[in-house]
Amino acid sequence: MWWKVILVVFGVLILILAAAVLYGAYRWQSSTKKLHATMEGARVPITPKPYDLRGLEGLPPPVQRYFRAVLKEGQPLVAAVSVEHAGTFNMSETGEQWKPFESSQRVVTRRPGFVWDARIRMVPGMPVHVHDAYVGGEGVLTAKLFGLLTVMKQPNTPELAQGELMRFFAEAAWYPTALLPSQGVVWEAIDDESASATLTDGNTTAKLVFQFGADGLIDSVRADGRYRVVAGVEVATPWQGRFWDYAWRDGMLIPLEGEVAWLLPEGAKPYWRGRIRRIVYQYAG
Repeated sequence: MWWKVILVVFGVLILILAAAVLYGAYRWQSSTKKLHATMEGARVPITPKPYDLRGLEGLPPPVQRYFRAVLKEGQPLVAAVSVEHAGTFNMSETGEQWKPFESSQRVVTRRPGFVWDARIRMVPGMPVHVHDAYVGGEGVLTAKLFGLLTVMKQPNTPELAQGELMRFFAEAAWYPTALLPSQGVVWEAIDDESASATLTDGNTTAKLVFQFGADGLIDSVRADGRYRVVAGVEVATPWQGRFWDYAWRDGMLIPLEGEVAWLLPEGAKPYWRGRIRRIVYQYAG
């Protein structure tokens, strides 16, 4: 009967789709492991010298208040971090198309590097896997349906590398010892509520403005120009990350929630909103 043929065909399609999902997941995990290996291979030793209040001398006042608020004397230096997030991601450049995501992220503080491995649920049963990374001084930005079919792949350029180093730098609110001068960060005063910070890795330099609240904590981080792709062209665009819901984790006061946005002429356009579900630190020494 015709309906039996339809059932057989439907069953075969389901099996093919399931096989594609499994194969895609395998391929994606393999590429993630390669990125982790490259990042780990670029690590450099960190002198296991704990946080010392005397190291704050000469820093801009709001920066000193920040470190006094989020770190305790003797805090060991963070060498690596494993983070799990959940939230929503806006898939539209011009509208509002928010989709749920889950992600895991591995961070190494010296040499700076991170690998963000995200799964964005476009529709039930159709995940898009995303790698957003900075490894060995190079930027990575790739998205694949089922982890198999490429839907976006941005070539590594100096502009992409700089943007990814900016992300690492901005997210240091989650691993605050990486913002200490001993870790290569150069702070410059702006006013009593903000300061600029510069981090250089090889040929790539990131400069951000940190805005601090009355409680001394980081409210936002801003770049005058982070590159984004518009109609196939990389365009320097003001960019901002905001943080809130601070809580103590492993002796450090870190934000658990945040939002990232492009600052367009018509106003802020958020594209990432997330919350930390789990964070695990590894320390120098």
